[in-house]
Amino acid sequence: MFEMAKQRLKDVFNYIDVEEEVMTRLSVPNRSIIVNIPVRMDDGRLQVFTGYRVQYDDTRGPTKGGIRYHPRVNLDEVTSLSFWMTVKCAVAGLPFGGAKGGITVNPKELSLLEIERLSRGYIRAFADIIGESRDIPAPDMYTNATIMGWMADEYAMISRRQIPGIITGKPVHLNGSEGREQATGQGALFCLDVYAHRQNWEPNEITIAVQGFGNAGYHFAQLAQQQGFRVVAISDSKGAIKCPSGLNIANVKAFKDKAHQLGSAYCDESICAIETYETITNQQLLELDVDVLVLAAMENQITQENVDQIKAHTILEIANGPISPQADEILYAKNIQVIPDVLANAGGVTVSYFEWVQNRAGFYWDAKEVQTQLEKTMKKEANKVYDMAHHFASSMRTAAYIHGIKRLAGAINERGNRKLFKKN
Repeated sequence: MFEMAKQRLKDVFNYIDVEEEVMTRLSVPNRSIIVNIPVRMDDGRLQVFTGYRVQYDDTRGPTKGGIRYHPRVNLDEVTSLSFWMTVKCAVAGLPFGGAKGGITVNPKELSLLEIERLSRGYIRAFADIIGESRDIPAPDMYTNATIMGWMADEYAMISRRQIPGIITGKPVHLNGSEGREQATGQGALFCLDVYAHRQNWEPNEITIAVQGFGNAGYHFAQLAQQQGFRVVAISDSKGAIKCPSGLNIANVKAFKDKAHQLGSAYCDESICAIETYETITNQQLLELDVDVLVLAAMENQITQENVDQIKAHTILEIANGPISPQADEILYAKNIQVIPDVLANAGGVTVSYFEWVQNRAGFYWDAKEVQTQLEKTMKKEANKVYDMAHHFASSMRTAAYIHGIKRLAGAINERGNRKLFKKN
């Protein structure tokens, strides 16, 4: 996956002149650490889990990146994610480098107490290499505000003082930021808003299918529907549902929370009415003829094997790396526009930056201020990326990478490059 991720850089250097050592610096991570985390299970057994932290590049500031819990977490995946975070922070104009972490575990098989012990063990293992001015973790797949709160608390006990800026994505009552939970989905919607305005779209005429109904996918779908877009299909890891006239996202969420599967029902006290929808497969959702296909699940969902079946006119990437480089080229040749992950899902890390700023200042914003600042940042950077795509006659992904790499190259060059030391 990491080698595939780095392929994105090759396109960039066909459009802009960058010092060779910039490529050299960005082709390898600064630091990769693997640890073993022993955890006492509820039945008394001792189980050892493998944890990872990759700090990819800190040229523009302390590294920043989430921690995911998933059975498929490995060093290659975490390295790729940390690379994307490096580019993403640069695209968003944040004073951060990129990092990522994770634990190879199926959290659905652990009790809440076991997850707490594991989370605190992760911080103990990495306490020496993280810090509010060094490397700031955050939530990612199957981690949440509660887990971040445990991690921040563990770091405080190790440090013997409160350092809320060490972790972002914390509960609001533990110095977290308003608006963080929906930030990734909200930021993606702001990017779509800018694109829709440029295309002269009317939201109520636009159909959307959303792959992935986790935190980001749910909030995006809910906010998009509130804004007038027609969300006609939703999927999770178990399957998908569709309704051509549009799903009621609040009802889908309520149904899933209660039944642990996708469906839709309107409930008034004890009386419920099942809404009309059709059950389809995840692959069928990807192949729907919709205006916008939103990818909010896992990496490599569209590859050479299924790219020819994609009928959506535009793809919005909320997940990291959901389209392989080979499939990306085919989509571009078919004139299917892709709003790339390094732009579209930057809302989460942007509000994490706001949280970090608030923690360090000891001054907290209300939800309206957070949303105002997020909208300002996302729409400004989205317009820059879309303008670059037009200027270079490139894909939006290549434009986003050009935008981010320009900033990274500037920071690397200002620290000194070969030209500075070359003899006259």
